[in-house]
Amino acid sequence: MHEPTPGAEIELRRLRRLGVLALIVALAFLVWPQLEELWVSWHAEPRAVTARGALAPEEQATIAIFKRASPAVVYITTRSRVVSPWSRKVFEVAKGTGSGFIWDAHGHVVTNYHVIEDASSARVRLDDNRAYQAVLVGVSPAHDLAVLRIDVPFDRPVPVPIGTSGDLQVGQKVFAIGNPFGLDHTLTTGVVSALDRSIGTEKGRSVDHLIQTDAAINPGNSGGPLLDSAGRLIGINTAIYSPSGAYAGIGFAIPVDTVNRVVPRLIAEGRYIRPTLGVKVDDEVSRVAVKELGLKGGILVLDVTPGSAAEAAGIHPSRLTRGGDLIAGDVIQAIDGKPLNKVSELIDVLERHQVGDRVVLDIWREGHRTQVEVTLKGSGF
Repeated sequence: MHEPTPGAEIELRRLRRLGVLALIVALAFLVWPQLEELWVSWHAEPRAVTARGALAPEEQATIAIFKRASPAVVYITTRSRVVSPWSRKVFEVAKGTGSGFIWDAHGHVVTNYHVIEDASSARVRLDDNRAYQAVLVGVSPAHDLAVLRIDVPFDRPVPVPIGTSGDLQVGQKVFAIGNPFGLDHTLTTGVVSALDRSIGTEKGRSVDHLIQTDAAINPGNSGGPLLDSAGRLIGINTAIYSPSGAYAGIGFAIPVDTVNRVVPRLIAEGRYIRPTLGVKVDDEVSRVAVKELGLKGGILVLDVTPGSAAEAAGIHPSRLTRGGDLIAGDVIQAIDGKPLNKVSELIDVLERHQVGDRVVLDIWREGHRTQVEVTLKGSGF
């Protein structure tokens, strides 16, 4: 065998060193991620918090509105009585939930009529989780309003401030507080989407002159307050429009002007009696008759209820001839100077009065215009 030359031996040693170095580098590439991960895990610390700065003025205003109003918002649970088909025993079962709010310092709570409808009992839970059995004070199904009363012995919540709804404008910001799906004291925001909306209820009633809003309103929100940007009550959340029964961007609220007119009557009398004239009217018949008579507007009186305010004032009803022709009676063109063209306008004007008030009707009668004073009663329409 030949002995390696000194130069070859040096080259061999250099190749060995390079091989070892390559092996070390390869191992480093394989092991380094694990080492790095171990190093990071050993030295992991919370990241430095970036200073937020002050909340935007709009955020601060929204927070303030919620803090002021939410203690007056309550969670209502209702129960109904059922009879066991086996034992014939009567017992109560959970019926539903809803929202409401403290109306005054006497413990009155306002909510929707449909929240407590057909319930045998209701329980009201306050913001601080105190709960009280409620007493029913009064209801107005026509307005979908109900008043309950609870006895809070101390630390009574401050009532929600009252605003107005007559000057609301589309686009105005609103805030809804309620208990959707049982999640109490939930705040949603939106705008007034439309005014003077009407919706029908499952019981065939119609609730008119509602505020439409895109603030999220879901089952359980019913009876909760709708507030303006000043934190004042401008409506009571009452319904949603949704094929699925969940939020779809369209909600409705009863205007506070209606609430502030009806609720005191419910507290005082237990029910709301609409002041009425006691006349039978119809929009379609009026529209045709007014056009044929050459009048610019008005509501034709088809009939007068016996014993009514209209009969006492001598209002003339329409009548049919033997041939079936309609002979027009009085056409009511205005009440207290406010022109009338639809039945809903007549209802609106009357609801701004009380039983016993006197109103002046501008009437077209057999080709002549006259005025008749009527003292409103509380029965018929």
